Parts: sequence; C-alpha cells; structure tokens
Amino acid sequence: MTTAARSTHAQEAVKHVLTRLQENPARPGMWLGTVLARLGALPGRLLAYARDRLTTAHDAARAVAPHQVRRPPVLVPGEPWADQAIAEVAALPPEHARCWEELLRHALALVTSRPAKKWRARARELLDALGADEVFGRTDRWLTTFATAPPGPANVHNEHNDTAVRGLLWLRAVAPEEDTSPRLLGMVVAGALDAQPRRTRVAGAAVHVLSTVDSEPALAEIARLANRITHRPTLRLLDRTLAVKADALGITRGEIEEIAVPHFGLTTTGRGTRAIGDAEVELVVEPTGVRTRWRDHDGMATKSVPASVRTENADELRALRAHVKDVNGTLTEQKARLERLFLEHRVWHFEQWRTRYLDHPLVGTIARRLIWIVGVRACVYYEGALRGLDGQPVPVRASDDVALWHPVDYETDEVLEWRELLTEQGIVQPFKQAHREVYALTEAERSTELFSTRFTAHILKQKRFHAIATARGWQNQPRSTMDTTCQPTVRELPEWGLRAELWVEGVGDGFDVAATESGGYHYVDTEHIRFYPLFAPENTAYAAGAGYAPWDDVDDLSDPLPLADVPPLVFSEVLRDVELFVDGASIGSDPAWQDDGADSSYREYWNSHGFGELSTAAATRREVLRRVLPALPIAQRCTVTDRFLEVRGDLRGYRIHLGSGNVVMQPDDQYLCVLARQAKGVGRGVWLPFEGDGMLRLILGKALLLAEDSAITDPTIAEQLR
Repeated sequence: MTTAARSTHAQEAVKHVLTRLQENPARPGMWLGTVLARLGALPGRLLAYARDRLTTAHDAARAVAPHQVRRPPVLVPGEPWADQAIAEVAALPPEHARCWEELLRHALALVTSRPAKKWRARARELLDALGADEVFGRTDRWLTTFATAPPGPANVHNEHNDTAVRGLLWLRAVAPEEDTSPRLLGMVVAGALDAQPRRTRVAGAAVHVLSTVDSEPALAEIARLANRITHRPTLRLLDRTLAVKADALGITRGEIEEIAVPHFGLTTTGRGTRAIGDAEVELVVEPTGVRTRWRDHDGMATKSVPASVRTENADELRALRAHVKDVNGTLTEQKARLERLFLEHRVWHFEQWRTRYLDHPLVGTIARRLIWIVGVRACVYYEGALRGLDGQPVPVRASDDVALWHPVDYETDEVLEWRELLTEQGIVQPFKQAHREVYALTEAERSTELFSTRFTAHILKQKRFHAIATARGWQNQPRSTMDTTCQPTVRELPEWGLRAELWVEGVGDGFDVAATESGGYHYVDTEHIRFYPLFAPENTAYAAGAGYAPWDDVDDLSDPLPLADVPPLVFSEVLRDVELFVDGASIGSDPAWQDDGADSSYREYWNSHGFGELSTAAATRREVLRRVLPALPIAQRCTVTDRFLEVRGDLRGYRIHLGSGNVVMQPDDQYLCVLARQAKGVGRGVWLPFEGDGMLRLILGKALLLAEDSAITDPTIAEQLR
C-alpha cells in the first residue's frame, strides 16, 4: 500500500471512530484501541494529527462518562516493546501512571535530531520526580525488547513509536554517566539497523547519545560498532565520533580500537571464572570460540549446567549465555581488525604491544597465534615465551619495535619453515598468515602497466559481492538498471596515500537483464583493477559498463599509478581481496546455481570457473590438503591431483574441485550437487593450520561424506548416486 493510500485509509478510520464516539460517547475505549493499531504505518505528521483528533474526542467522551472511559495509550500498540511499556504503565497506580505518561509524552516531543536546552531541563525535572533508578530500570527493559525483538509481521514499527524511542534514548544524555549503559545503546543501534526497513533515525540517536558518554566502556562500544556496522551513513557517524575522541585523547583511530577492547571479566589470557548460585563456571577462549566448564557446589566438574543453576538462577544463566555470545562476536571482530593491520602499516613499542596484544586477556588469544617481528627477529609465542624458528626464546628489550609479519617480505624457504613449525606446535592461526597467498606482478601486468586484468570477466552475485566487499573495508555502490553512472568499488589506504579501484558492471544489455523488481542487477561482471593517489579525482562509469573516466579529466593525478610503483604488500593484499570476492561470490562456486536463461554464456562461465584452473588461494588449499589428509581416517581413499581431491567411495568415485568445491562422479564426470548445508559439520573435528577458509572445510566435509557414500541417507544426494 502506498503512503497516499495508507493516509486515505487512516483518515477514513479516524472519521469512523469519531462517528462512533458521537453515537456512543460513553464507550470509546475499544474503538480508540482499534484505530491506534491501524494507524501504525502512517507517516509521523499524519499520525500526530490523527492522535490529536482522537485525544480531543476522548476528552469530550470523558466529560460525559468519566468513570467509563479509559485514556488511550501514549504509544501505538503492536510492537513488542510498546506493548510491554503500555502494559507496565497501565498496571501502575493512577497518579504514578500519569507521571509516566507525561514522561513518554515528553519523549515524543523530541522532533529534532538533538534536544534543545528547554527539552533537557524538563527531562531532568521528570527524572528527578520519578527517580532515575526507576526510569532507567524500566526503560532499559523496553529498549532491550526493542533491540532484540525479531523483525517480521509481529514487529511492524511506525514513526510515532520511533520518536518515543529516540526521546527515551536522549534521556540518558541528561542523566549521570553511571546511569547510561553503553552496551544497551550499542544493542539499540544494531537492532534498529537489522530491522526492515531500517530505523536509521533511532540508530543515529543512539550513536549521538553514546558519543556524549566519556567512559572507557562507551569508547569500546563505539569502536565495536564501527567494526560491525555496514550501513554507510551510520558508519560515517561512528567514524566521525571516533575521530573526535581520538583527537581529544591525542591518539590515532587505530589506538582507540586497541585500548577499547573489553576484558569481559577474563583475569588471565583466555580464562575467567564467575559464580552463579552455588556453582562456578570457567570461561575458556579457544580457537573455535568460548567454552564453559562447570563445577557444582562441591567443586566437582559437571558435563553440563548444574540442575540447581537451571532452576534457581535462570536469569543469570541467560545473562551468561548472552555474555558468551558477546565474547564470541568480539573475537570475530578482533580477528578481522588484526588482519587489517597488514595494510595499516602499524608499529608498536614492545611494552605497549605486550599490554594491548600479547598479554591482553581477550586479544592475547589471537595475538599469541600470530608471527611478529620484535626488533629484527621473527617470532611466535608458545611454551611461555616468544620463540624464533630455532625454537629458542627471542631476547627482547622495552625499546624494541614490533610489527606484524607478512610473507611478502621473506623467501619461500623461510615461509615454508614457519608453516612447518606452526604445524609441529599445533598452532591454529586466526587467519592465514604463514599460509597467506602472495600476489606478485605478472608479465601481463608489467605489459599493461597501469591496470591489472587478472580477475576480469568473472560473474558475481551482486548481493553476495557487496556483503563481502563492505565487510573487508571496501566502499561499494550496488549497481541498478535505474542508474546512469556509478563509482567503482574502492578501498582507501590512507597509511600508504593510495586508493585501489575495482570496476564492476551490471550483467545484461537492453531488456536482456537479470534484475530485481526495484532494478538492482542480480549479477555483476568484474573488470580492471587500478591504483590512484588517495586524493586523486574520483572516477565514474555507466552502471552497465563503458565510459570509465575521472569526473575531472583535466588533472594529471587522474591517471592511474604504474603497478610497478605500488608497494608489493599493498598490491598483494588488494589482489588477494579481489580474489576473495571472486571465490566467495562467483556463480561458479554455487553448486545449486542454474542458468536463468538471461545469458547463455553463464553456463560456459560456470563450467570454466567451477572446474577450471586453480586460483592462488585454491593452490594454497591444495598444499594444505596434502599435509592434512594423511592424518584422516579416509586417507587411503583420497588422492590430491592438480585441480581435484579425488575420493573413492563404496558406490562411485568422485572428484571435488579445489577452487569451487563442485563435485563430479566417475566414470563419466556426471555432476553431483552437494549443498553446503548437506556437508556442514562433517569435517568439524579435522585439524587445520588456520581459520577462515570455509571452502577448505567444505571440501573436507564433502570428502568425508562421499567416502562413505553407501551410508548417505539424504534423499537428494542418494537419488543422484543411482
């Protein structure tokens, strides 16, 4: 229904209620509740108008029958948090309820993005009258419900209630800082942006309020959100907030992200305990996530949560589970942040690095699995010390500088030695470091000089590509048939004074386009990679391709930099990102993909990518498989060839492509569709030298599944094996 249609519909509803009130003024309560529920989807101004008319009618009805007419709720029913608030206020004594209604009406009076001095003064008076503890205790519950309620038909929001949420958030800006929960504000930001459609004004208000809190937890929450949020306007607001706080503290944005990582109650690296009821739980951070170890009231270890905790401490148990989820989410964010350090060119003094990384209760569980350069020696932490390739402790001094090790700077033999050492010590790296792919200039790139064509002509699912690119710090504008021009996908590298650009274009010409109803392309086609000075004029091109050129084509700075002038580490990391886009979003990596008929070349591309030559990442995967397979129970049934992992089952032979994970059956190379969910978890217990390669684990899962093909019960797979 359009906005105009909704407006007309609501106006008719209001007239209907007013007519009913005139006919029977003593019983308007039921009709008021009905129309308020129907007004939920109205624009804010029309909703306010309708509510004014209804309130006037309601007051007139109360004059006729004051004991039979109930005051309509201040909030619009229908949202979980609003229903909770309405019910709690209705259960209060009348005088107390009126004070709460006045507070909610004051929250609704906040129509600007920031409250004026007069609004703040009145808010302070209302807080003093009700008591800050009661106000924030009650509204914290409402805001928690707002942030955690799942999106869907049962949680249809409206602008009126959103205004109330914004007002309740800004109440915290006039309260003492100890009454403000940064974590709750962060939950509101995430919940508002997870909603469909997004509640961007609520998210913006929560960020503004968070920026007014001068505390370490608030700083940590802003940094956490900046690493987690992908909504660009909110992300820009978070970035500006961090920049202001960094400037005030006289430190860099990167240092804020380091000092803001919470300890989560961990007392030593990766370990912490807490008492719940008469039991004790130990939190242990492992490469796979947080594990809980329980002891009952006698100090005896138990395999699961003690029964007394389940029955007598249910609320604390729920809080513990939320805490564990938060720690796991922060671990994921910190792994991504540390991986970004490769391109941030960071160097620390040893004692600073020891505090923020090596000995940090949470970050230390990641940092101790990485290779670092301390002074001039490469080392990794195990057996209680930083040790070099020779296994001996590395002497360190407080004056030593520390940097993150990258294989691009070392000879192949030394890189292989590090891989061997990590395997011997059973160290699982949080992301690829010793096994990291290195991309050097090819002869073709030396010939083209200004651009790389290494990853051109790949067909990617646009939605998936956008998600991966933004998660890795690239700025991307989704392509639409409604656009005339677009900017390229960009990664800014301020530490190097550079900007990397990848051009992608929508797939299809004229009416031969696969697109959504709103015009967004389903698929995009990859083109050249270029590098520019950071502040060179921005480039643009047609969304469907061609015409790639600077907006300002009169300046020499608009020319791309020669690839030979790009630092090898930057070149390698940028191309690695682009290959991740291709591996993660290409239609050739989707075993369930079917040609939709829009372009007959799709099928040819799917075959070439799904079973063709290996990428650099897939070649690394092949070498890891050769090391891992001998320790598996199916080792005698497996052979690694140039492009495939070949598996001998009871019924058939199989070849699993090491790039796409696609499977063909012997003897006639018949295609076998095995979806990721069908092999999920099969290879979970297999030791791998690094985290983050989902395709490697998927290939192992498929191999373990197909090696025992006679035991497969999934009907969609079993049918294909006949």
